[in-house]
Amino acid sequence: MLSILDKYILKKYLGTFLLLLLLFIPIGITVNLAEKIDKMLANEVPLVDILLYYVDFTIYFANLLFPLFLFLSVIWFTSKLANNTEVIAFLSSGVSYYRFLRPYMIGATIVCVGAFILGNYLAPSASKGYNEFTYKHLKRGKKDRDLGNVYRQINDKEYIYVSKFNLKDKSGSNFTIEHFEGNKMTFKIMANRIKFNEDSTYTLLNYSKRIVGEQADSIIRLARKDTVFSFEIEDLTPVEYIAETLNFNELNRFISREKEKGSNYINRYEVVRYKRWSLPVSAYILTIIAVAVSSIKRRGGMGVNLAIGIGIGMVFIFFDKIFGTMAEQSSFSPFVATWFPNFIFGILAIYLLRNAKR
Repeated sequence: MLSILDKYILKKYLGTFLLLLLLFIPIGITVNLAEKIDKMLANEVPLVDILLYYVDFTIYFANLLFPLFLFLSVIWFTSKLANNTEVIAFLSSGVSYYRFLRPYMIGATIVCVGAFILGNYLAPSASKGYNEFTYKHLKRGKKDRDLGNVYRQINDKEYIYVSKFNLKDKSGSNFTIEHFEGNKMTFKIMANRIKFNEDSTYTLLNYSKRIVGEQADSIIRLARKDTVFSFEIEDLTPVEYIAETLNFNELNRFISREKEKGSNYINRYEVVRYKRWSLPVSAYILTIIAVAVSSIKRRGGMGVNLAIGIGIGMVFIFFDKIFGTMAEQSSFSPFVATWFPNFIFGILAIYLLRNAKR
């Protein structure tokens, strides 16, 4: 059973967090719209597409920055409790500091579960819509023509390349597949355009196949060819955001297939998967740090606590981005990279909690 104290703090915990989200999301939408409105008007983007884009943007934005919003909201309302001497009143009534912390942990559990569902099931769909809109409407013209290029290994013998792949109509241009036996290429297929069909076949336009022979090469040319390949439609999706668009189960299956194919982008996909676990868990760590920092009444008041909180929050995000990028671009362990910020700030949380308790 929750006591009056638990309900009081839990209501403020969840209420302030949601209020901060509702306040900052419109600001994020306004800044994003101001940045992209010229391209939207120039490309004559339909109003319905814009509205759907900002629904996806809201979910994407909330999932990306929820740790910072949570951190600041806990500091905000706990600082108000401290300034009103409510924290002192709680502790003076015989409530231990750990008992005082209990409703915060209940709130962190609710946020953790919500963040896990958001990150693994709602945000992937929103990310897909967000990125599709960006590629379709905001990255047109010569400057952005090669942004969708994909070159990747699909198994231990074959490599594919495609440019300007469109996920909506499932087609791409300048398709190439190279087949190797050992270090020697045995054949190469090229087509100006490739399209995925509903019956799991592919249509190739301006098809040509070069077979490498011992003495001379032979070339087969066709205006159109319907065929099947060993790779799937996901293999043609731009690498930049494929993992972000897959839900929990889809991402696990996708990574398993990529490992079998010997993909060079496994670390990038692993970072996405581990972050979907590490970010929700960070709700506990950031909550403890925020309470420890803001439950003490300071001479500078709430402003000092917010300044400290913003500083710690920015360092957390900095660590998260730096180690994530390091794992994506090198052989650094994705598991270590995604969980290291939680480990470091977990130690900081224990240290601050012990000092606050005193």
